[in-house]
Amino acid sequence: MRKQTRFTELKEVFVRLHGPKGCMWDKLQTHKSLIPDLREETEEFICAVRKNNAAHMKEELGDILLHVMFASQIAAKCGKFDIEDVIDGLIRKLKRRHPHVFGGLKVKSTRHIIANWNKIKKLEKKSGHHK
Repeated sequence: MRKQTRFTELKEVFVRLHGPKGCMWDKLQTHKSLIPDLREETEEFICAVRKNNAAHMKEELGDILLHVMFASQIAAKCGKFDIEDVIDGLIRKLKRRHPHVFGGLKVKSTRHIIANWNKIKKLEKKSGHHK
């Protein structure tokens, strides 16, 4: 595994693709127009997993990440959110839903972990905190 991340470069690539001298096709896309491609990439990843093909899994995860970045860039252009907001929300969610790792909750089994995850998820949805 690499110690350095290329995430900053990836963000810059998407800013450029959607910038004034960027790709015309990319700039015309919407969240809705990209749904079929996202579905296809997800299915291709699932197929790679079922075949236990690590090289294909890596490629398809890259394609799924492309869609996460693309959707985040579209949202950023509209002033809704950006990839950093997506990452921040994910980190907060993971920490909330893993109190046995990031808090003081003691668990005895994976069954308990799953039950607690579902309980927290239900409470989040009820309180509107899942956003």
